Amino acid sequence: MDRRGGGVRRGDPGSRAGGPGRGSLRGRGPADRSRARCLPTPADRPRASARSPVRAGEARQRRRHDRRRGSCRPGRPVSTRLAIGIDIGGTKVAGGVVDADGKVSHRARRDTPSRSKSPSVVEGTIVEVVTELMQLAGPESVAAVGIGAAGFVAADRATVVFAPHLSWRHEPLRDALQKRVPVPIFVDNDANAAAWAEWKFGAARGETHVMMITLGTGIGGGILIDGQVQRGRFGIAGEFGHMQVVPGGHRCECGNRGCWEQYASGNALVREAHSLFSANSPIASDLLDAVEGVVDNLTGPLITQAARDGDPTARELLAEIGHWLGIGIANLAAAFDPGMFVIGGGVSAAGDLLLASARETFKRHLAGRGYRPEARIVAARLGNDAGLIGAADLARHSAG
Repeated sequence: MDRRGGGVRRGDPGSRAGGPGRGSLRGRGPADRSRARCLPTPADRPRASARSPVRAGEARQRRRHDRRRGSCRPGRPVSTRLAIGIDIGGTKVAGGVVDADGKVSHRARRDTPSRSKSPSVVEGTIVEVVTELMQLAGPESVAAVGIGAAGFVAADRATVVFAPHLSWRHEPLRDALQKRVPVPIFVDNDANAAAWAEWKFGAARGETHVMMITLGTGIGGGILIDGQVQRGRFGIAGEFGHMQVVPGGHRCECGNRGCWEQYASGNALVREAHSLFSANSPIASDLLDAVEGVVDNLTGPLITQAARDGDPTARELLAEIGHWLGIGIANLAAAFDPGMFVIGGGVSAAGDLLLASARETFKRHLAGRGYRPEARIVAARLGNDAGLIGAADLARHSAG
């Protein structure tokens, strides 16, 4: 089995998420359905008592007639066709047309409607992006659409149970979109999608036990074991950002206190910088100058760039985030024992300015350190495309 490329692989991502069985045409792409129409039906097959050349010839003639009418157009296998991946975030709905090698050929993007808008407004934006991409790719070439959503997605890959950035609660996203999109749709957590993409096309190729950690405004995660996305009994596995690492600590959007994402995310990075400004700390003067004294203009990417340019305070802030990242990774290693942690999301753009501290802290806090193998901690390779590439590829596999 080839674990690194696009060949035959163990595991069917749809089989763990309520996807259609391989004996069913329901939910498959147009090519599969047209191919099925070309097969002899029971009425076409001569019975044991009527296996005459005349009857057999009549059946063949009917199938030839169907082909001439266009009802039996042969198509490429779903596994080699294009798929559309959509990455839904708090600020954008980004999409791309993705081939079987993980290459993005066409792109489209819209701003995410305000979180105060009804779910139907966001769904309309998603349909706009999908429609544009299908027109660019050619509708007949698209096998499926995969949606990566930042939130809790049920195991049936149809319902978004909870998405704080979109104010979605038990939203039947797949069913709502399927009424308006002519190919099969599959919904997944965005970090699961990114994990799949990095395992198949990126930093984790060839690994059997992988954990993906996405660092953005919050922290997401995905788990892959032997080519299977581990979604858990209810589909909500991988919400690492809500592990409590500081009891009674900072309040989190989830309602708890002390969650990991309050200490190792992009929001945490900016909050710590703001705390320096609030304290009128002289060590933050260069960062304050960079935003011309407007504290609200300070962002994670700006801090990262300042660190690259040698700003000592920016470097210290990233090292602190890396420290908390390493603590959380050590906890995950104790629980899951993966061979590799892949760090993605916008904050990971800091590279070793973040990861050097994370690796050092991880080694210092790892249970049984010195007496056990240590997982590697690596940066993701696919950048911001990981979510849409993974969503598209998971959908293609599930549809096929």
